[in-house]
Amino acid sequence: MNENIIEVRNLSKKFTNHQAVKNISFDLKRGEIKGILGANGAGKTTTITMLLGLLTPTSGSIKILSHDISKNRYKILDKINFSSPYVDLPKKLTVRQNLFVYGMLYGVANINKKIKSIAKELGFENLLDLKVGELSSGQKTRVSLGKAIINDPEILFLDEPTASLDPDTADRIRTFFENFCKKHDTAIILASHNMEEVTRLCDSVIMMKNGEITDQGSPSSLLKKYGKKKLEDVFLKIAREEGNR
Repeated sequence: MNENIIEVRNLSKKFTNHQAVKNISFDLKRGEIKGILGANGAGKTTTITMLLGLLTPTSGSIKILSHDISKNRYKILDKINFSSPYVDLPKKLTVRQNLFVYGMLYGVANINKKIKSIAKELGFENLLDLKVGELSSGQKTRVSLGKAIINDPEILFLDEPTASLDPDTADRIRTFFENFCKKHDTAIILASHNMEEVTRLCDSVIMMKNGEITDQGSPSSLLKKYGKKKLEDVFLKIAREEGNR
């Protein structure tokens, strides 16, 4: 993991009466899984939305695959993907139709074969001909994750990827992404409130509070620094310290 695949420098976002992100900087290396943690309103979603190029920063810069995305976003779109249980796929289309459309948009070769392979790997083969609107929350999550890997992305943004899954399925999904990263050398930015998931998956972690990065490092280094046994305790300490910047 030597090559920086994302470089964020002095990134800020101010809305009319609210500074959502305040002068943050970090890198993401190829093959690395980086967690972005923080309480609701810490700036995680705003940061990811800017990284996806869907929200224009107030100041600062984002380089993805050496491209300044404020100028060349379309040069990297086929190399990234995103999944969130809070963003619905078209409900009136079947799972197969949804994946076919996204496969076409990404220029995926042998789309039907790819759909079958993804469905098997993520355990939704029996859902392919059901409309997305008929699925349970957990089923929708797995399909959304399938959409997110259809182009074998170099960079993957995952927002609460196992939030609606039962423990067995969630464990299988985590194992899948561990193997997926190794196989494809994919870099992942993971936003999650599941501290066990973050500890297991992430090579490094960014802790955010009030739009700022308060600390960052590997899960093990943060545990050692704060003298804690669980990452959840580190999270709570940072979240609850009034003077913590």
